Amino acid sequence: MAPDPAPRTAPRPARLDAALWFAWGAGVFTASEAMSGTGMTRSTTIDAIDALVEVGLLRELPNAREAGVYNKGRPARRFELRAEASVVVGVDAGREHLTVIAADLSGVRLGSCRQTLDIQGDSAEARRQSIAAGVDAALAAAGRGHEDVLSLCVGVPAPVDANGGSPVHWDGFWQRMNPCLRDLFSTWVPLVRVENDAALAAQAEGATGAAQGCPNYVSLMAGARLGAGVVVDGQLLRGAHGGVGEMVFLDWVDGVGSADGLGVRAARWAREEVAAQALSPHSGLAGVAPEAIDGKLVFDLAAAGDPDAVRVADRVGRMLARVTGVLACMFNPQMVIVSGALASGIEHVVAVAQQYRPTGLDLPAPQVVASTLGADVVVEGALAAARATARTHALDIWLPRHSAPGERASAR
Repeated sequence: MAPDPAPRTAPRPARLDAALWFAWGAGVFTASEAMSGTGMTRSTTIDAIDALVEVGLLRELPNAREAGVYNKGRPARRFELRAEASVVVGVDAGREHLTVIAADLSGVRLGSCRQTLDIQGDSAEARRQSIAAGVDAALAAAGRGHEDVLSLCVGVPAPVDANGGSPVHWDGFWQRMNPCLRDLFSTWVPLVRVENDAALAAQAEGATGAAQGCPNYVSLMAGARLGAGVVVDGQLLRGAHGGVGEMVFLDWVDGVGSADGLGVRAARWAREEVAAQALSPHSGLAGVAPEAIDGKLVFDLAAAGDPDAVRVADRVGRMLARVTGVLACMFNPQMVIVSGALASGIEHVVAVAQQYRPTGLDLPAPQVVASTLGADVVVEGALAAARATARTHALDIWLPRHSAPGERASAR
């Protein structure tokens, strides 16, 4: 369950929340459509819509006759969410890369910032400054400022508890990855969430990716280290310290041995092939300096049919099949989705993993698929989470800010 970043303000009529919830995803709508969608009476629906128009969250459009879509009887009043009224921000604060997207309330992108982080001079304070500067740059690109932001969500490569904090790691890594980011942004953003990056990837997969309509799945991030976002019965699992998706247990799994990511393993095993002089003279790996071999190169060569790269990719796929079996025993998912920047190039690895899924499990083995959301899967999840938080808590923030005394009275 996601943290509640905004305690509710003074009680307000439930009709306002119902009307805004409907309007958020309705596009252009009429009062009759809102009445049908909320189950409220016509007068209650119109009162709620008018109150939301007064405070600036909805706008009234030209009526149906003026818009040319109605020509008999009394013209229908038409409304829509004022998407430009506020900004939501999604942040993927990865180990080496930062991606920030600013969008309006409907999710339309307004501005972005992408940069490579300095891992050599990595420190908690330097990371805080880089992330804050990236958010400011995305807002500047959108032509908006701090005062426009309603909700922000940051994804980090660390477990995150319900309060947005990360537990103490033995070498301080988690504290560097999540250097009190909720406190940092709460000084000027009304609604702030900090989440594990794999958990946000899982949210994106469920919203627009391979897991749409699937209530039980695991999104397996395939970056430098494996991490998982776990959804069971439609609920994203977190755990006491946010550690449900941590994969350190793989250190003790035969045939896996660590939580190293798929690309890291592919590069390492390809270098071992080079060192052992086991490559064909015609292999695409043969003419590459060992230090220049990375996972993307191996997977690209495998996709092109290079036999030595295929052999390495097969090994990665069999390892992934074993990881899938462990996840099947732990969480009983219908599918395991391999997500992240490498996902678009690992079709061969996924096919091997699907082929070698353990058959001796008491439960059916899950399907293994590659994500179609690419490198932006985490920031897409962060943006979706920021919008979801804004949708739930917009009135908690908006009414105290934008209601005049008379308007507050009419909303009661």
